[in-house]
Amino acid sequence: MNFLSLIESKREGKILAPEQIQEFIREFTAGNIPDYQMAAMLMAIYFRGLNTAETTALTLAMRDSGDVLKFPRDPRPLVDKHSTGGIGDKVSLPLAPLLACLGFRVPMISGRGLGITGGTLDKLDSIPGFQTLLPAAQITKLVQRVGCVICGQTDTMVPADKKIYALRDASGTVPSIPLIVASILSKKLAENLEALMLDVKFGSAAFMQTKADARKLAKAMVALGNQCGTNTRAMLTDMNTPLGRAAGNWLEVKESVECLEAGRADLPVSQRASSDLRELVIDSTAHLLVQTHKTKSLAAARKQAEECLNSGQPRKKWDEMLVAQGADLKAFNKKLAQDSTAKVVAELKSEKAGFISKCDARIIGEVIRDLGGGRLTKDSKINYDVGVDQIAKPGERLEKSAALCRVHAADSVQAKTAIARLKTAFEISSKRPDKVPLVLEIISR
Repeated sequence: MNFLSLIESKREGKILAPEQIQEFIREFTAGNIPDYQMAAMLMAIYFRGLNTAETTALTLAMRDSGDVLKFPRDPRPLVDKHSTGGIGDKVSLPLAPLLACLGFRVPMISGRGLGITGGTLDKLDSIPGFQTLLPAAQITKLVQRVGCVICGQTDTMVPADKKIYALRDASGTVPSIPLIVASILSKKLAENLEALMLDVKFGSAAFMQTKADARKLAKAMVALGNQCGTNTRAMLTDMNTPLGRAAGNWLEVKESVECLEAGRADLPVSQRASSDLRELVIDSTAHLLVQTHKTKSLAAARKQAEECLNSGQPRKKWDEMLVAQGADLKAFNKKLAQDSTAKVVAELKSEKAGFISKCDARIIGEVIRDLGGGRLTKDSKINYDVGVDQIAKPGERLEKSAALCRVHAADSVQAKTAIARLKTAFEISSKRPDKVPLVLEIISR
């Protein structure tokens, strides 16, 4: 094929035929198109965009570049949820076992973090023995037996996306909406889902800074997902404040378990899951119940999800999933019982009494990354034990010298530096701020 002519066509704003897109994705995946030419095409797409037909063709070509998961006939619907990422976003961890207990199959293919955004697989890597890289046949087997699995894509699943994402990251073309849509949906469509719930975040610590940009991305993904036969919805959620009270890989696993144990009456309030985390887990579940026609109304679905979460069964399903994916449950529970696994823990105390009016998720994410809990490059080594927890949230009243948060660090120098930076993340006012809704909009068409 003459790939140069296709680059020139897109550079001039011309529309590419589906067959042309399918061919160049196939050739690039096979190694017949050099990276520098594909980078030029990505830049042309960044500036000229893709129409709906082109984006659909790109998504399906990327999906079909490798293996697609195949499942036997089963009355349990295949569903998943995807988040565009944020600070403290650990929804996937309690959500998967909850959905499995409600009669779904959940082949949750997740990713790793880059920069300040935490990755689901990095959180799971903090669990002793847990295996996140599984062959396709084992993914299918575990989904059928356990009901849920959380793992990374195999080397043979959507290989075109792996190669293209690396080039986007290196060529400054990551913020292209058609390329984001194709990247996310090619992986989700490879799971052969019946329903998909998308959590598109916006705010200071989100990929999309404004609600308008988040809505544009959400609408594009919902339209394409539905067009491809997967019942798809999206929620727009606020990411100016961290989700939950903990951010950092192991600390988020701990909070996820607390969410699964939320119905336990013997747990002190301080050990129960943050209300915003619980709200998003229940909301995501409720929408999938409605999307798959298991429940008629959102109100009834929320009640069903909450009752199941409080029953304790999802906590047992979580343990079952961990063991199925190789985790050492005894070592996990021993680690879970520790207040901290970091070498140093330090508190940031409030300098005055008042209401929390701001808790900047971006600053907290940057601090965790610099503590070693995130990546500056793809090859960065992660310290799974560092992070920030017991985070005070907007609207809460604190007395002078009360804790705004705790820092978990590798040494006292790191802890001191982190505390100094975290002071700028919080603002305290004399009046309680207006409550900002967590979910601002649902997009279903």
